[in-house]
Amino acid sequence: MSLMPITDQTFQTEVAGASVPVLLDFSAEWCGPCRQLEPILEKLSTELQGKLIIGRIDVDANPDVPGRMQVMGIPTLILFVNGQPVERMSGFMPRERLMQKISPHLG
Repeated sequence: MSLMPITDQTFQTEVAGASVPVLLDFSAEWCGPCRQLEPILEKLSTELQGKLIIGRIDVDANPDVPGRMQVMGIPTLILFVNGQPVERMSGFMPRERLMQKISPHLG
């Protein structure tokens, strides 16, 4: 399963209105650490299907949401629960550390 593409236009519906927590990956095509994180996120997306949605927003193509969320560097991951940001992680992160941050918020 691949990551759900999120845009400035779909953010409100897909993230803020989601019935399960959403981990949103703020990234860009040219970002090396973002590409390193991708396989980890794709694997988690499959493993946690039904419990967590993992989305990706391209900060170059969609400047509005990253601006509102005050994303200064990429990759940045923000976990939304009931439409509210509850965790923020910056930079490349190994799977174990990612799970430590996400697990407490999963049903």
